[in-house]
Amino acid sequence: MKKITSIALSLPLLFSFASGALAKDGAQPQSDSNNGVFYEIYVRSFYDSNKDGNGDLNGIIQKLDYLNDGNPHTKKDLGVDSLWLMPVSPSPSYHKYDTTDFYSVDPQYGSVEDFRRLTKEAHKRGMKVTIDLALNHTSNQHPWFQDASKDKNSPHRDYYIWADADTDLNEKGPWGQQVWYETYPGSGDYYYALFIDFMPDLNFENPKVREEMTKVGKYWLNQGADGFRLDAAMHIYEDIDKNVAWWDEFKKGLQQLKPDAYLVGEVWDRPNQVAPYYKPLDSAFNFDLSEKILDAVQNGADNGLASFAAQTLELYRAYSSNPIDAPFLTNHDQERTMTRLNGDVNKAKNAASILFTLPGNPFIYYGEEIGMLGKKPDEYIREPFRWYPESGEGQTTWEAPRDNVGPDTVSVDSQTKDKDSLLSHYRDLIRIRHENPVLVKGDIQEFQTGDSRVMGYTRTYEDDSILVLHNLTHEPATLQLSKEEWKGRKIEFSTSNGVKLKKTGGHLEITIPANTTCGLK
Repeated sequence: MKKITSIALSLPLLFSFASGALAKDGAQPQSDSNNGVFYEIYVRSFYDSNKDGNGDLNGIIQKLDYLNDGNPHTKKDLGVDSLWLMPVSPSPSYHKYDTTDFYSVDPQYGSVEDFRRLTKEAHKRGMKVTIDLALNHTSNQHPWFQDASKDKNSPHRDYYIWADADTDLNEKGPWGQQVWYETYPGSGDYYYALFIDFMPDLNFENPKVREEMTKVGKYWLNQGADGFRLDAAMHIYEDIDKNVAWWDEFKKGLQQLKPDAYLVGEVWDRPNQVAPYYKPLDSAFNFDLSEKILDAVQNGADNGLASFAAQTLELYRAYSSNPIDAPFLTNHDQERTMTRLNGDVNKAKNAASILFTLPGNPFIYYGEEIGMLGKKPDEYIREPFRWYPESGEGQTTWEAPRDNVGPDTVSVDSQTKDKDSLLSHYRDLIRIRHENPVLVKGDIQEFQTGDSRVMGYTRTYEDDSILVLHNLTHEPATLQLSKEEWKGRKIEFSTSNGVKLKKTGGHLEITIPANTTCGLK
């Protein structure tokens, strides 16, 4: 059963992927200013500025130079281009994905004034700030829902979705979950909540709700935000066309204020189902590609990743003239990368090397750059960021760590001066990416290396091209390349010393050390 509706949708519907793609001349143009490396922060876990145990916005300000100090010539910062802050608005939940007020900052994190100062300081350093918007639902403690659940004549009643006489209260959601809940035992009044009972869904069939959500987006742009990560972007409606139409309306509303506002959607689905969202959105997280990266690294073998990435971008181009993919390794909803890789630092380096040489905007989950561990439940994949092996200035303590604890645990302090550390590897890769526009904007094409241990692909942008080779194993690998095709090429970059080129007969021989990535140009 679809969500109960009472007000007809007045938006024009778009073609679904199955019924035919949007014409390329009607595709959504995207801005080059939205290219970059993004860093996801769970604010509560990052840095504590006032010694209450909780990370906060002022803590992020104090640590901006760790992320990007604004000087491209220094090598002590990570070098990211944009921040993605998980939700910052007031919420009764620790994760804050169910807000009670879309227009303010949770006091635990600071104030709207602190947010403005954060964006100002980030902009000074050349960084943008993207914030998480969970528009699909509110908290059941939001004043709108409190009002609507107590009074059926409330002006906010139709902000939510209510059962009527024809509703099947035993209906299950897309993953078999309960979706209809009673406001209180015995009330006989049921509301729709896709995720959990304390997150009632908003009714986007109501134009007032859509107007309000666009107003929310504009409000945060006015506070200095540069764009939004759109939580549960595919769940606003149960219909792709309606979802795409809504996000198109939202995008156009934001463009009235900020034409280059960046929108990246959480659309956890297969590429052909993700593709239509590129009509209104700049990017969508590539969950399937994430699995491809980790699978290749775990197994030490090429798995057709480059071909998959190329085919995916081709799907997206039916809806956008310049789709910006959003590759990542793992995020706040998933087991951490280092846990997936059983603590193998060299494999983690391989994964990062693939991530930062793919098309699109790479996303880093805080702590990934130092190899933090994290296994579900969710609280333990969102543990306090490790600035120090144990305690220290700004270290958050809101949660006792389970997976990242003890004097030998990973930390920024223990890795920052170690040239062979995972943190140094991330810093170096981001700089390599920035120095090679072809890695940012180029197309990708699979390169057959003839050795399953080595993944290869070319990146091409205008007249520039680079061959990227990843040795995915713990031992050296030697390849024979066509001399005619590759003569004159040199090593543009390498993640370790020891890559060797040698002309032999009609071939160019290249030896790549264990777990090493190199680029030939």
